Amino acid sequence: MAHRPKLSTVAAAAGVSPATVSQVLRGTGRISEETRARVLEAARAVNYLPDGRAAAMRSGENREIGLVLHHLANPFNAELVSGVSDRLERDGYLVSVLDSRDDAERQGRNLRALIANMRGGLIWVPASGTDAATLDLLAAQRLPVVTFLHRVSPDLDHVELNNARALRDAVAHLADLGHRRIAFLGGTAPRAPRTDRIAGYLAAVAERGLGAPLVWPCEDSRRGGRDAILSLRAAHPDIGAVVCNGDMVALGACLGLASRGERAGREVSIIGFDDVAEAALATPALTTLSVMPYDLGRRLAERLLARMSDPAAAPTTLRIDATLVPRDTTAPPSPRRPIRSRRT
Repeated sequence: MAHRPKLSTVAAAAGVSPATVSQVLRGTGRISEETRARVLEAARAVNYLPDGRAAAMRSGENREIGLVLHHLANPFNAELVSGVSDRLERDGYLVSVLDSRDDAERQGRNLRALIANMRGGLIWVPASGTDAATLDLLAAQRLPVVTFLHRVSPDLDHVELNNARALRDAVAHLADLGHRRIAFLGGTAPRAPRTDRIAGYLAAVAERGLGAPLVWPCEDSRRGGRDAILSLRAAHPDIGAVVCNGDMVALGACLGLASRGERAGREVSIIGFDDVAEAALATPALTTLSVMPYDLGRRLAERLLARMSDPAAAPTTLRIDATLVPRDTTAPPSPRRPIRSRRT
């Protein structure tokens, strides 16, 4: 296997010393234009790339940012990553994305790998079971950190969604349409933000006098939503509306209704959460609670940039409101179809 090109490789190709190559690439020293051009051409010819870690050690500054989240395949996270990356690249930073899969052990390996490669900052969705040792590790490295969704320390900048308020708005929208039996669908883990969403749902159901609440757990995926709406309809055929823990659950629920000859917004009204790009393009178009994931990513990046520019500032918490976007999957309750008697 060929070795990676080094300073000595460029020096041999240009016919100069490694020290001269170093000066040319760093823009220092009194080097003739002829020699400078020869060195730069040799560097291009051998595909030389400088060692960013070594440069960071010399300058004390690193232009790479770590982004650790979980379930990267979720379209919400894909849009979030795009927002983070576009904003940070504007300031010359490169973003490295790792998926912890909400596994604390895997998260630990990811964080240690990022730190070992001298990342300049971290945007982080902490996994379930994140422990004090992980926080101590980050604190010891003096790494600028912004957490998202799950707060694990009051000493870190944090960005969160106003989940309880969002669910209150969703239930109010459905109640104003005339729905009386509304369920919450999605998620399994007893942790924020799901617990906050359920709290908002329960409070709104009580405030509106909508009767007994119903929380129906399922995997936060399209498949999970599809299967869950079928079991929910079988067990509770009187449910006329559902607020989901995420757009993927909601879009899956729409597919589940379609599989039994029903349509979201007709037999059952459905509201999602996130407003991924697919929500507006689905058939029927999904009513959802929008947090604009791409713009949210940009705001996360800006919060980290602010922390990096002022490491001594007091920790800041930013709470993002969701906006209800009514589309085709919510409507007033449809009249119950009469039950046809069987002929004897």
